[in-house]
Amino acid sequence: MSRTATIERKTKETEIKVTVDLDGSGQFDIKTGIGFLDHMLEQLARHSLMDITLQAKGDLHVDFHHTVEDTGIALGQAVAAALGERKGITRFADVHLAMDEALTRV
Repeated sequence: MSRTATIERKTKETEIKVTVDLDGSGQFDIKTGIGFLDHMLEQLARHSLMDITLQAKGDLHVDFHHTVEDTGIALGQAVAAALGERKGITRFADVHLAMDEALTRV
């Protein structure tokens, strides 16, 4: 069973297309026009071993918030769709992970 999904989201302010493969190898092709957001999403792909392809166009001349918000919505919808019936999902977990120069705890 393939756990992949593609979501396209278009609003007055943004146009987002995201594809995820939950059983990938951490590959990514992410272009939002926001360097730090790209970096964080790349880290998500790399450390989760989820493949993410994401293209976002937004009204960056106004500010970043529409692009950030709609990217998060589309990515969340893609992950939810890829999970399907959610069989075999463990409900609780935690992890400590060194990311760049910070120690993260989730």
